[in-house]
Amino acid sequence: MELNLDNIAVKHHEQAQRFEAEIGNMRALVTYRRTPGRITFLHTEVPPPLEGQGLAAKLVRTALDFARAQHLQVVPLCPYVSSFIQKNNEYQDLVPADQLQKIVSR
Repeated sequence: MELNLDNIAVKHHEQAQRFEAEIGNMRALVTYRRTPGRITFLHTEVPPPLEGQGLAAKLVRTALDFARAQHLQVVPLCPYVSSFIQKNNEYQDLVPADQLQKIVSR
């Protein structure tokens, strides 16, 4: 299934603590836990037919932009989010220094 990322809306479901995108009957998502001043990203999931097309990156970018707008520190427990931040250093300032050291030294 070929995706056009420009046509895919990422929705923030604050009560469910996740960012998600629905494509047909499939759902991709990033889950988080929010505490005062901090957002911890727990899990990123993309259905197999949609993998490898940039959907996870779009979800994570939206989630990190939300964290920046809300002035939240980011704790990337999810390996995908951690890897994304490592590769996209414009988001590294969101991660506390002790956590960032773990990410960039991998």
